[in-house]
Amino acid sequence: MEFGLATVSDAEAVTDMWVALAAEQQQYDSRVLPEENRGVIRDELTRHAITDRLVVARDAGLVGFVMFTIDRGSYEMGVTQGIVENLYVMPDRRDEGIGSELLARAEQRLEALGAETVVLEAMADNESARRFYRRHGYGSYRVQLEKPLDESGP
Repeated sequence: MEFGLATVSDAEAVTDMWVALAAEQQQYDSRVLPEENRGVIRDELTRHAITDRLVVARDAGLVGFVMFTIDRGSYEMGVTQGIVENLYVMPDRRDEGIGSELLARAEQRLEALGAETVVLEAMADNESARRFYRRHGYGSYRVQLEKPLDESGP
């Protein structure tokens, strides 16, 4: 297994994995539309590859990826936050330590880029992802709440 920075030529294969990730997340009520966002995510993954913010795991082919960045939001912050935007391992290659290594590589790169903390998101109902992140030292930082608006009124 090899881990390393992605190249621009990896963008298409990683895009296919991102589409699989987005489709998988729909079972947890994600509203991100996989195929409809293919072009947008391909462009974003290409930018991440160019700026060394995309790490891939390779065996016979690509088996996983992690994309990350430094938070450059519009607010001045008391710390520099790194963001793990997406982490994915092919389902038949899970539980081999690939996700753990991808996450560690992203954290190392983010620290080298000046991050003092790392934030990420997981779907509230995706308990296996939440367990994975807890095992790696992540805890709740901010909770997003949601309320559907019923068009028929109260």
